[in-house]
Amino acid sequence: MHKLNRSQVIPSCLSKYLHGRDNWEKVTSADRSEIWQHLAQMQGNFCAYCERELKQDYKHIEHFRQKASHIYPQGTFQWGNLFGSCNTQNSCGKYKDKNASPYNYSDLIKPDIEDPEHFFLFVSGGTISIRTGLTDLDYHRAQETLRIFNLDSLRQARKSATTGYRQTQEYLNEVLSDFGEKEYKLELQKELDATKNLPFATAIKHTLML
Repeated sequence: MHKLNRSQVIPSCLSKYLHGRDNWEKVTSADRSEIWQHLAQMQGNFCAYCERELKQDYKHIEHFRQKASHIYPQGTFQWGNLFGSCNTQNSCGKYKDKNASPYNYSDLIKPDIEDPEHFFLFVSGGTISIRTGLTDLDYHRAQETLRIFNLDSLRQARKSATTGYRQTQEYLNEVLSDFGEKEYKLELQKELDATKNLPFATAIKHTLML
């Protein structure tokens, strides 16, 4: 989970639908494709929550605040309420909406508004740690975000994605020791640039920077 930059350009198709008159099922395939194009500009072809690659038939347009009639139906067609999520049943959007226990949506970290890296540190073994030094409120919100999206369930996938980069991190430490901080930063930036568009990029980033 990392910071996303949402475009202020709203998918034009959303203006065709009206809360109270239409429901999400009325959104056509062509209009969903347009929404996906805008989501891809914001988050690439990766889940907004877990950062796994989104497969063609294994993804859905996710409502950050649930669109259910008793929760937040007015957000059904709001651009700022939409993310792209994987279809994993045990984590991310599907888990949030169907399996998680009750929660306050304001406790969740919204990645187009806040930087999740302020709250989380991805560590070896694929685990996610909550950073030290947070306020009590931010610590609670970090806990709730991990719980509601069940992000720790993807520990093995993150471990597999980062395993090879531990050797790269050792190489970077050797560069720092032998050639100094300037050369280290140059080599580190090369690795970050090369991996920023990979699945679980934030976990890889934190592995390289340990």
